[in-house]
Amino acid sequence: MTPTLMAVDGNSLLHRAFHADARTDFRLPGGEPAWAVRGLLGAIAAAASRTCADAVVVGFDDPDASVRRDRWPHYKAQRPPKPASLSTQLSLAVSVLRDLGLVVTVPPGLEADDVLASAAAFAPGIGARAVCVTSDRDAFALVDEHTRVLRIINGGVDASPMLDVERSTLLTGVAPSAYRDLAALRGDASDNLPGVHGVGPKRAAALLAEFGGAAAAFDAAQADDPRCVEVVGRSAAAALARPGARERWAENCAVMTMHTDVELGLDLAAGVGTLPVEPEAVRAAYARFDLGHAAALRALCGVDSPGPDPRDAQEGWAPPRPRRARHAPLRRPPAPAHVQERLF
Repeated sequence: MTPTLMAVDGNSLLHRAFHADARTDFRLPGGEPAWAVRGLLGAIAAAASRTCADAVVVGFDDPDASVRRDRWPHYKAQRPPKPASLSTQLSLAVSVLRDLGLVVTVPPGLEADDVLASAAAFAPGIGARAVCVTSDRDAFALVDEHTRVLRIINGGVDASPMLDVERSTLLTGVAPSAYRDLAALRGDASDNLPGVHGVGPKRAAALLAEFGGAAAAFDAAQADDPRCVEVVGRSAAAALARPGARERWAENCAVMTMHTDVELGLDLAAGVGTLPVEPEAVRAAYARFDLGHAAALRALCGVDSPGPDPRDAQEGWAPPRPRRARHAPLRRPPAPAHVQERLF
């Protein structure tokens, strides 16, 4: 059976929990803000269960340095400083996850995206496959025959799509291998990367489908190829041919290119980064954040809780009374040899 390496974008998931769960204002006994870390712990357990993970690495951005900002000062320059409560929880999350027994990677000068890209490159070399867990669209470019993306959206892990090559192509309009071209043409306002004026995601997808790549589309526009006008209209074709358009696309591509050589700190043969982790570490971590531990024990340790935990169910909840079936159950097709095989 092929093992599955789950690579988690810690920044992405923690940011989502920071905003989604702020109303709870959950804090540790000393008053330290902890609602985002609480949400991250729940998401990691749910994702490990859904992906049937055999190994886990969690990546975080370097909070103190950025190779991309040093080279391109405008990158993310519009973002306000992080709230103190968010910075505190980012630091807390790293220590909590390491105490839990998971491998946490904070690459010097780089970002969690680079950890995911490196995990996707690393997995096939050891006979594994990767599932990248993130809410960031940039990871779409990593999807291939060995890598899927569990893109976290509203509704949580269970409501989020698992993207393979076919599903990613249906969602974005281009193959994953062309996604960086699409993103560079479209731009990314959240990262302060303006795209090519007049070329949004739909027109970018149409250009890539017609010409096979953005470079070929720019060549065609500068050569007054009539296909450009046919595909995206006269104004967008003219925008491609304007001075600076190609340079903007090329710069966006350079910024968006993810590093694939980050040292992850994994050694699956020696058990470093593999599941299961120690059940007592899971119980302690989840109890500290007032979380039920039954689901986490199953997902991260492969064991059932020895007894009920009141945090695993809402107050007053009781299992429904069984009902007598009115009809014979439907016959189901045989399941794969292992549930992991449904992912790939």
